[in-house]
Amino acid sequence: MNALLYVLVVLIWGTTWIALKWQLGPVPIALSIAYRFGLAAVLLFAWLAWRRQLVAPRGRALTWVLAQGLCLFCLNFVCFLNASQTLASGLVAVVFSSAALWNALLARVVHGRTIAPQVLAGGALGLSGLVLLFWPEITAQHAGTGTLTGLAWALGGTLCFSTGNLLSAALQGEGLKPVQTNAWGMAVGTAVLLGYALVAGLPFAFDPSPRYVGALLYLAIPGSVIGFTAYLTLVGRLGPERAAYSTVLFPVVALNVSAWVEGYRWTAPALAGLVLVMAGNVLVFRRRASLKTSAPTTPPSRPPARA
Repeated sequence: MNALLYVLVVLIWGTTWIALKWQLGPVPIALSIAYRFGLAAVLLFAWLAWRRQLVAPRGRALTWVLAQGLCLFCLNFVCFLNASQTLASGLVAVVFSSAALWNALLARVVHGRTIAPQVLAGGALGLSGLVLLFWPEITAQHAGTGTLTGLAWALGGTLCFSTGNLLSAALQGEGLKPVQTNAWGMAVGTAVLLGYALVAGLPFAFDPSPRYVGALLYLAIPGSVIGFTAYLTLVGRLGPERAAYSTVLFPVVALNVSAWVEGYRWTAPALAGLVLVMAGNVLVFRRRASLKTSAPTTPPSRPPARA
């Protein structure tokens, strides 16, 4: 099951970049994000109501859900979109993929979790591979104030994403499922974005073209309802640091799609980078496999909890 969820996340989030590009146009970016998560929230609430699993978070869980909504479904997207205005997309991808390392560090600081050396080594290998993959874009980036500002935005978005991961893990520890917290979190993110659009005086436009509507549906249903639910379920099952390695893999999928759609050509450095990314993936999950093989044959007295 974990492998299926992992593959789903990598494949879905590796192809959402096309839909994001198709949304650029007359609709303000903040509203496009609000439309995406608003539609996703409605679908999740409908699903939960049909399954009779609609539960309103209370107490500290409510505070965590509000924070998760701001981090995962609002602020991180605002940060990355601002970063993309001055940074090459490849450099943004590299900064975002450092979430695998940030998740491990934050889990250590906040929860006292031991940082597995394999996770750090695998994350470092993966990031090195991404640098090779996007080397032409990175070297073409002209250093300056705009670059530093873009890097600050990208790092802020990554930290928001990682914080949202830890909040989701904590909420799952309280017995709430990702599909439940995502519904409320997406509603929070949508409300904040719509409020911002109203205060900023953005025109409440909508593009009825088949391309925009198709992109919106793809981002809302596979990209948000399925992608975020699958990813945050992995956060609860594997831990934030291992689940976040998918952020290293989906730029690889995006490049393969680009080769098919936009004529991207693989080079020797890019292929070497791909090898490093895959080697990092093996390292990240190696310890988990070795633990399974070395586990005692006597069944534990209490089954492990599942999110």
